[in-house]
Amino acid sequence: MANVKGSALATRVAWVGLNHGQSGLDRVCAQASPGLAEAVRDGIVVAQWYPFAQFIELVETIDRRFGKGDGALTHELGRQGADAALTTIYRLFYRVGTVRWVMARAARLWHLHYDAGRLELREHPDSIDLMIEDFPTPNCTHCHSVRGWAERSIELSGGEQVTTELTACRTRGASVCCIRAKWA
Repeated sequence: MANVKGSALATRVAWVGLNHGQSGLDRVCAQASPGLAEAVRDGIVVAQWYPFAQFIELVETIDRRFGKGDGALTHELGRQGADAALTTIYRLFYRVGTVRWVMARAARLWHLHYDAGRLELREHPDSIDLMIEDFPTPNCTHCHSVRGWAERSIELSGGEQVTTELTACRTRGASVCCIRAKWA
């Protein structure tokens, strides 16, 4: 079973609070499993590890409750996670690094956010592939969240006309989950 740092859950909970207030948080808790509802009510600890399944449950609950349930909000929540990094030490990465440099650092720092799997990069002249490898519980919600994060991170590090696409997912029979990012 994989785990994820509380910072990933905290940014999603913060989004609900900012956009829907306490009543929105109450609605999420009402639809969540007892363990997730308790964690949200008690306050997510950003430096604590949480079960990856709770992260997926939280994102999917938010998407169903406040989005259309089609995963589009999942992508936006991933983008917001990159914006949240601007208030941490990572803001320096975005300011001084090129897109490729920032993505390479993200791959190296994967283990600070997930206790399983790894993020590998494959660079092409006009794009980069971000491959989630050896993750024990692949999930398309996770892929779209990482896709949103990568898209916004590229924008924050100077990329323009950014497009991202989930080109492969293990839940669809691929050997790895792959996000292709292009920018000008």
